[in-house]
Amino acid sequence: MPKEKRGGSSIVQRGKSIAKEKEKARDIRRTFKILREVWLDIGIEKVNMHEGITIKALLNSSATGMFMDRRMTERYGFKMRKLKRLLKVKNMDRTENSRENITHQVEFNVFYKNHVERIRMDVCNLGKTEIILGIP
Repeated sequence: MPKEKRGGSSIVQRGKSIAKEKEKARDIRRTFKILREVWLDIGIEKVNMHEGITIKALLNSSATGMFMDRRMTERYGFKMRKLKRLLKVKNMDRTENSRENITHQVEFNVFYKNHVERIRMDVCNLGKTEIILGIP
């Protein structure tokens, strides 16, 4: 902290240093982004055959649904159910995704710790991610 001057200017000097500290903190908050991914080890089981596997699922609270990768569905032989109407996929910026619409769903049991739940997920291309758990 700079030396304070005697008289009226000492208050001004102290006020400038406090304002600079606040400005630095505001800059940090503005530029700081939390880039944390939460992955869960979950068990999934086919409803009709009771065959199960353990996989890593991405927990994503900004996703507006639950999604399974199409390649994973085919690789493990999950039974896909065709939707009566296709669902349009929207990107994060709310523009339509021109590459794909959702045409199928898959239903299975999910096991996490002591919890079991039957879940229906939309099937689409997710790239390297196999399952996204969002807010349905």
